[in-house]
Amino acid sequence: MLKLSTKGRYGVKAMFDLAQHVGEGPTSLKSVAERQGISEHYLEQLISGLRKSGLVKSVRGAQGGYILGREPSKIKIGDIIRVLEGPIAPVDCVSEEDPECCAKAEFCVTRTIWEKVRNSIAEVLDSITLETMLEDAKKLEAERSLYMYYI
Repeated sequence: MLKLSTKGRYGVKAMFDLAQHVGEGPTSLKSVAERQGISEHYLEQLISGLRKSGLVKSVRGAQGGYILGREPSKIKIGDIIRVLEGPIAPVDCVSEEDPECCAKAEFCVTRTIWEKVRNSIAEVLDSITLETMLEDAKKLEAERSLYMYYI
């Protein structure tokens, strides 16, 4: 079964949280952790990689915290996943960065299947930005408010 680890899932949640607070100044990891139900210690580890890649920036000082490194429309979910999980690859022989070669690669029929799976996953993850997620969240919120009943 092809599964993302908590690194990728929590990293996307944390980045989405920062996107929701764009323009409000730096956000503390403590508040992101509380809102998203993620351990602050674990979040520190994730943010480290995201900061090194330039997807987030740290701001020092009393009012410090983290902000997105680029606009939400310029951060693809695929960018976040690749930083935290590594290259997209359902199997090692079709890894995006460093495919592991085997003696049968030239005439392997199953390899083409795994390439298609990899390409499909990458296409989906790269077609969604944090901005897309913000728009989807607004739609969900609007739909939810339509069904609120007051007695």
